[in-house]
Amino acid sequence: MITQTKITQDNINANIAQTMLEEGNERFTQNFMTQRNLNEQVTKTSEGQYPFAVILSCIDSRVPAELVFDQGIGDVFSVRVAGNIVNEDVLGSMEYACKVAGSKLLVVLGHTKCGAVTAACKHVELGNITPLLHKIQPAVKIIEANVSEMNDASIEEVSVLNVKLSIERIREESAILSELEEEGAIKIVGAIYNVSTGAVNFL
Repeated sequence: MITQTKITQDNINANIAQTMLEEGNERFTQNFMTQRNLNEQVTKTSEGQYPFAVILSCIDSRVPAELVFDQGIGDVFSVRVAGNIVNEDVLGSMEYACKVAGSKLLVVLGHTKCGAVTAACKHVELGNITPLLHKIQPAVKIIEANVSEMNDASIEEVSVLNVKLSIERIREESAILSELEEEGAIKIVGAIYNVSTGAVNFL
């Protein structure tokens, strides 16, 4: 068990960070999780944090980022919002994670059987959920235009496309993150978590 420090973070690049998450998910799917002394990690991280990645994921209770990637306290920033959509607050959080706190990898993590995506595909309107689902509509419209009807498979296609379009928005709307990526300081990637198997597939 390693608690991230400035030294360990400096020695991690984006590719290493992605490998660490991939290996963590492999441990998770095999139910061979790392044994951690969480109280010790609390103490060690109390003076500072040096996460190697930031993960934008859905609020879905079945997709806790730290667990599915088998990470401990101080390892990753977790940004969660229904439908893993991008807005000003999400961008600001991710800019802090990468530019200020030194994270090397930015992951947009969608998942199968996503309630927010399904609601967007069904054009649900309800209170403040309406403008949130509106941010998923670009993906919905593209898939709708290419299928005869929206079935379960089409909805899953929307989930994947929504991740890709979220990444495009990050690059377009955050000069800080796009510059960091162009410089090679960070990598921005998409992934899909399968709620039936526990496996993460990087896109």
